[in-house]
Amino acid sequence: MPADLKALKQDLTRRMDGAIEMLKKEFSGLRAGRASPALLEPVRVEAYGQEQPLSQVANVSVSGPAMLSVQVWDKSVVKAVEVAIRDSGLGLNPQTEGQTLRVPLPPLTQERRNELIKAAHKYAEGAKVAVRGVRRDGMEQIKAQEKDKKAPISQDDAKHWSDEVQKLTDQYIKLVDQTLTEKEKDIRQV
Repeated sequence: MPADLKALKQDLTRRMDGAIEMLKKEFSGLRAGRASPALLEPVRVEAYGQEQPLSQVANVSVSGPAMLSVQVWDKSVVKAVEVAIRDSGLGLNPQTEGQTLRVPLPPLTQERRNELIKAAHKYAEGAKVAVRGVRRDGMEQIKAQEKDKKAPISQDDAKHWSDEVQKLTDQYIKLVDQTLTEKEKDIRQV
């Protein structure tokens, strides 16, 4: 249990930073007109008798503004990689050239852009829920500190600490909203 405001704020800031990092990672998988290896991160391949992330069986790189290149390490899993990409729900149709798969990214339709924006809003709401959860934990720690028999804090200090935690929370909620606005602008850009 943190005994001072500084330690509490550091802990809460670290945890809220984690929520923002997770949001940015989720956003990187949402395609916004440019090719990015992160687009294929969620793809799982049935290889060697088990399901594995694509990154365990191939190297993904960008070979043009609307083209990804997937270099499969083992010839025996090329077909499985092709099937995994095709069935991933990303709307991609890879073309095989030996152990390399070329994955052209189709132009985004308005309908697809709207779907991506909905997904971005869902990710942002998840990040806000995570930030609010960290806030709740902080408030509970403050209440516990106030009732602590060995080293209690005064009601005035508890109020001050609560205000600081709320300011921090508001800061991070605003950051989530800014990150969402940037991603939306990126998705809408033709």
